Amino acid sequence: MSSKSRWATDDDPETEAILAQRKREKEEKRRAKAEKQRQLDEKQAQASASNSQPQDSDTTAPPKKRRRLSNDHNQDQPAPTTTTNNESNILSFPTQEWGPCRNIANFERLNHIEEGSYGYVSRAKDITTGEVVALKKLKMDNSPDGFPVTGLREIQTLLEARHQNIVYLREVVMGTKMDEVYLVMDFLEHDLKTLLDDMSEPFLPSEIKTVLLQVLSGLDFLHDQWIMHRDLKTSNLLLNNRGEVKIADFGMARYYGDPPPKLTQLVVTLWYRSPELLLGAEKYSTEIDMWSIGCIFGELLTKEPLLQGKNEVEQVSKIFALTGPPTQQTWPEFRSLPNAKSLRLPPTSSAPAGNPPLLPRAKFPFLTNAGLHLLSSLLALNPSSRLSTKECLAHRYFREDPRPKPKEMFPTFPSKAGMEKRRRRETPEAPKRGQEAPKLDFASVFGGQSSGDTGEQGAGFTLRLG
Repeated sequence: MSSKSRWATDDDPETEAILAQRKREKEEKRRAKAEKQRQLDEKQAQASASNSQPQDSDTTAPPKKRRRLSNDHNQDQPAPTTTTNNESNILSFPTQEWGPCRNIANFERLNHIEEGSYGYVSRAKDITTGEVVALKKLKMDNSPDGFPVTGLREIQTLLEARHQNIVYLREVVMGTKMDEVYLVMDFLEHDLKTLLDDMSEPFLPSEIKTVLLQVLSGLDFLHDQWIMHRDLKTSNLLLNNRGEVKIADFGMARYYGDPPPKLTQLVVTLWYRSPELLLGAEKYSTEIDMWSIGCIFGELLTKEPLLQGKNEVEQVSKIFALTGPPTQQTWPEFRSLPNAKSLRLPPTSSAPAGNPPLLPRAKFPFLTNAGLHLLSSLLALNPSSRLSTKECLAHRYFREDPRPKPKEMFPTFPSKAGMEKRRRRETPEAPKRGQEAPKLDFASVFGGQSSGDTGEQGAGFTLRLG
């Protein structure tokens, strides 16, 4: 029996061609629909297999985000057939990789370097890579919180502070016990304090500028991230044999805000502590770091710590002997500080000249006028008169001759860290966490010449040291 319609005899050839075309179009649509369903089934099968079997390449990675499967994509574009191609379209954000910490057994400890206020530092070798690194074992000291806040702050700060002039934290590793936590950092051959102690002559002016610029660059990055270091000193500045200086030891670092919160004044090692901290300020900002930079600058010039007080009272005495006593013109707010109430200032005939007042030229005979202005601006008694990191980096002192020496031409020195334990220095340690600030009486700082006490003359007044 013929399948031809009984009305086909009445159709002309043109009508038959149209009917045949429509039939072909229906068949093509049917095939396209079947192919689309096949591809959808294939993708669903791949997704089920991917979710049921963990990937061998990274067993510690978080579960993958489930993909959106829909049939509303453009048919002109081929559907993705692999998981990798589909995942590349998912919006991703850079995050830290999470996983179990390595064990200290992966490192061979070579020698002890130094003990600090918040940890023990050793030189070690990574057994896997053969690289020499610095290991810092954090001091737990029976912390009531289970983990010392100083250690948490140091880890958090170092993870955030990725800068060429800040020591690089590679990883955190664990010991055999839960309270054995180590920070693995880049190893640098020297700290500036040990280097200055062993040098027969101080750094050249061009070398001082090279060191200062790098320290200021790292500190500028910290301040831009709203981080105060709060323990800058030469022993926390590391130098390698490529002329690179890096800021280290972030045990006292913390984030701050604007306006600054109420904080403890017992921060910064005594010789580098600013006058407002010594006088009991509980609200302070990055100016305390800038005072420490001024102390470091003076130490690089003289090869000796600039202000070596035995206690807080004597430290204030030495500061005022160098800068002169505060006045209503130079530091209007100092009388509002808690410990300033007991301070009896000598009468002054007139305010020191300059803004800020310049330090005595005789103390720094080889420093240029621009250098003396920079140093005086860093060691200004009034915190608001101190220069910021950006103002220091743009200071004319760094543009005058001699220019900063290129790092590639910086002298090299034999490393003490690789041969023996670094010599213990008779320097004060950083304040310990939880330690309360002592109640200080500064009534004995100033004394009259007729008192008969042994004193040291400086800045127009007599200083009692006993």
